Amino acid sequence: MAKEFRIQTISVCDTIRIHCLSCIFGVWVIFKRLAKGVWNSQRLTNIQPRDNPPSCLVDSRLGQHKYVKLKGEKFHYVESGSKERPLILLLHGFPDFWLSWRYQIPVLSQQFRVVALDLKGFGDSDKPVWRSRYQINRILEEIKDFIHALGVSNCIIIGHDLGALIGWYLVHQTPELVNKFFAVSCPHPNIYWQNLSNTCNYQWLNFVQVPYLPEIDALKEDVKIIDQYYKHLAPNDVYLEAYKYAFSRKDDWTGPINYYRKLPFLRINEGAGNISTTVILITGNKDQLVKLEGIVKSTEYCDKFYLKMIDGTEHFPHQEDPENFNKVIIQFLIGKSTSVEKDMLQRSSSKRIMQGLLGAVSTTVKYGNSVIDNVQKKTNCVVSSIPIGLSLNYNQATSK
Repeated sequence: MAKEFRIQTISVCDTIRIHCLSCIFGVWVIFKRLAKGVWNSQRLTNIQPRDNPPSCLVDSRLGQHKYVKLKGEKFHYVESGSKERPLILLLHGFPDFWLSWRYQIPVLSQQFRVVALDLKGFGDSDKPVWRSRYQINRILEEIKDFIHALGVSNCIIIGHDLGALIGWYLVHQTPELVNKFFAVSCPHPNIYWQNLSNTCNYQWLNFVQVPYLPEIDALKEDVKIIDQYYKHLAPNDVYLEAYKYAFSRKDDWTGPINYYRKLPFLRINEGAGNISTTVILITGNKDQLVKLEGIVKSTEYCDKFYLKMIDGTEHFPHQEDPENFNKVIIQFLIGKSTSVEKDMLQRSSSKRIMQGLLGAVSTTVKYGNSVIDNVQKKTNCVVSSIPIGLSLNYNQATSK
């Protein structure tokens, strides 16, 4: 199938539905904010001035801070490791920037050339305000040009959250550009948008379609949204302050939010075929922002995949438990040890994978009941149990 048809827009009815809901949620949020303002206006407008960057943002020990200009857009990135080694491109999530990978850069750069990119609109990269500058084809073309500007024709991509979502589109559109793709805390795009319907993210997704207001809302109560996302960081943590510095102005939010003003209207064409690139899906078993069932269902779009849960972590496994997260990454990059091979469980179908993985989740307090009920409906109430933390792999080509 031609590349231009792999990514398609949603139907007119679904588009109208999103815009109608955005109006409803916009009015609701305005009313709620005004009601709060009557009781405590200072709480809504209290923003601490942040004119100087925290030391961790100017420290070069993690790598060299560099810039490149591509077709009029300036991109900032941090690079570490020898240029003679294979390239790993790190793509952060929302709301985040290159600092997200502070625990991975030193470890991976010992054996790889590591580049942590600030996506357009984030960090020190350019922050255009127009939504048209965040068209998915433009974003993918810029990442392709960026990789080529680094002097290589392909690389390994590790993406978290929004960065992984963009990575999914990239491996569908230009699979020859990606040797291996690690999707952290993010299901396949066609699954991603479906799995928002039962969470508060669904309300937020519709709310951000409204112009201007979401950016102002994000700044309320001294950028409280950062505290809500990074609950694993202590209140006085230097990295928490670094995030608040990076998102302390209205313009710091327009670009990031514009991704969510464009991407919900896109899907991968179901007739585009499966991803030929090896995909490693990594998720925390306590993630409240992403449904585990959605991570598992994403494997249906992959010819070859591995799935790994980082036990005890939520939406930021690479920050919450960097030691175990890095071990998982290294195992899949450098090669499988004997212990890893024993830990792998061959499955003959994606249906059996869902049964096993969600059976494991049934042993956890938070996810057990709700997930198992959902899976039983899909598997005729047949759910098997396996130990928590088990890695799963599946190669459709060899299972036939």
